[in-house]
Amino acid sequence: MAFIAEYFVPLMFVGLIFFLLSGFPVAFALAATGLLFGTVGMEAGLFPATLFQALPLRLFGIMQNDTLLAIPFFTLMGIILQKSGMAEDLLESIGQVFGPLRGGLALAVIIVGALLAATTGVVAASVIAMGLISLPIMLRYGYNRAIAAGTITASGTLAQAIPPSLVLIVMADQLGRSVGDMYAGAMIPAFMLVGLYVIFIVGLAIFKPDWVPALPPEARIYREPNGRSGQLSLWLLSAGSWAIGLLLFFNYDAVADSLFGRKGLAPFDERAIFTLSVIGIVALLLAIINKQLKLGLLSVLAERVTFALIPPLVLIFLVLGTIFLGIATPTEGGAMGAVGALIMALSRRQLSLTLLKEALDNSARLSCFVLFILIGSTVFSFTFNAADGHIWVEHLFDKLPGGQIGFLVFVNLLVFVLGMFIDFFEIAFIVVPLLAPVAEKMDINLIWFGVLIAMNLQTSFLTPPFGFALFYLRSVAARTAYKDAVTGKQIDPLTTPQIYKGAIAFIILQLIMVAVLIMYPGLVTGSLDEKVKVDLNTIELDAGSSSWGDQPALPDPIAPPSDPAADPAAALMEEMRQDAKR
Repeated sequence: MAFIAEYFVPLMFVGLIFFLLSGFPVAFALAATGLLFGTVGMEAGLFPATLFQALPLRLFGIMQNDTLLAIPFFTLMGIILQKSGMAEDLLESIGQVFGPLRGGLALAVIIVGALLAATTGVVAASVIAMGLISLPIMLRYGYNRAIAAGTITASGTLAQAIPPSLVLIVMADQLGRSVGDMYAGAMIPAFMLVGLYVIFIVGLAIFKPDWVPALPPEARIYREPNGRSGQLSLWLLSAGSWAIGLLLFFNYDAVADSLFGRKGLAPFDERAIFTLSVIGIVALLLAIINKQLKLGLLSVLAERVTFALIPPLVLIFLVLGTIFLGIATPTEGGAMGAVGALIMALSRRQLSLTLLKEALDNSARLSCFVLFILIGSTVFSFTFNAADGHIWVEHLFDKLPGGQIGFLVFVNLLVFVLGMFIDFFEIAFIVVPLLAPVAEKMDINLIWFGVLIAMNLQTSFLTPPFGFALFYLRSVAARTAYKDAVTGKQIDPLTTPQIYKGAIAFIILQLIMVAVLIMYPGLVTGSLDEKVKVDLNTIELDAGSSSWGDQPALPDPIAPPSDPAADPAAALMEEMRQDAKR
């Protein structure tokens, strides 16, 4: 028993690894480890016999956590949008816009991947959709196979970092921080990562043009009767919508004053969100008017791009905008997004009872999966913290050189390696709660810490041997040579080594982004509201002057009255004395 008492915490980790390697589901392995070692600890005298009496309250606390309701809502929103054919329309229309450029198809995949990440938030759905639609076209027209595979898998993993990411919701819950702050902190790094992808493809188009060829003229399916591409009409529509939006942006305070009666300058994020929403709505209204009245002012390409691109963009702006502005909580924003997705699917005539059942079933499965892992990790951490495991973890980092930077580098290397073998939910529920107290004690901003981990977790989908995004693409890519239906050419299959090779460049780009965030935390914390620091030693209480101090003093109930006639007892005594004299 003395050995168990001395090495209790390390033995807990050994027991957890044993349960995981034995094939138990992660949720049950965590709970079993916590219960088993809690019982052993009680027998060894480390814990009181009443240790687990507080555990039910912890579990009820999970059930009462409103933040976790955002997970099924955002999942339902994403699945409905994905099942209603949004990904196919986006890839087709944006591919036609950028197709005439070298690297245009790859750029279209990256842009669509970012849009799907902000709407569906599901890596598997994004990778499979883009693998089915874009991969055959990229191989047909001579794209480098590794670059084509890497672009599709890396763009699909953007769902881990771009709000409303499920990873960010879980990270905020585990770190005890606001989901809205986590979303706001992740926004700039996420789009910087998208920019890195774009720069990489542009660089290939300049230095390796044969790897990313442009679409040939015969592959551009949207053409006007006169043979023109219709690009000019699209850019004119964009310019007109942006002109109206910028006019609102620079006169927003006057508009807000007239509509809402509010004085003063509006915050920049409020102006930006409303401006972008108006730009999208104006473009959509112009396209609808042109189509309904048959004006013929817009090209086929302009109409297709507007109807495919603008509705999900407006939904993103409304959902994330209300969260950022504090109008809605993440749970309310998720519910609004799910309703918006249902309306969009209904307007596209894609909403059916079968689709709704499938979306609800998938949402319930994912929610139960997350909830059971959270319950298991709560049981594990309950016993772990009772054994002062958090202090043991802190001592592990006592001698780590480099201070904050050294700790963050070590943690990100640890998460990177663990991501090769276990899922991001397991990392979020097992590893993050162990590291968060150490980070807070080292005065590391936990929003910055959470965004760093979320950015790093993207690599877990791309790193062999268990990179899930690689497997998703492998499942839809052709395994044998086939004859292309359009060109009639024999197309060789995409091999697994080519898929792995294509992921390497994008893993490096993701790690560069993690390094940039470590060096420049302001990219995350700069978009957060500054906390007001209060020095308790400088607080002064000033009651000020009021009419209360000017009130006349109340009479003393013990002191005799100044007027004897006003005292009934004195009058009675006087009468008794007079009667005695008679």
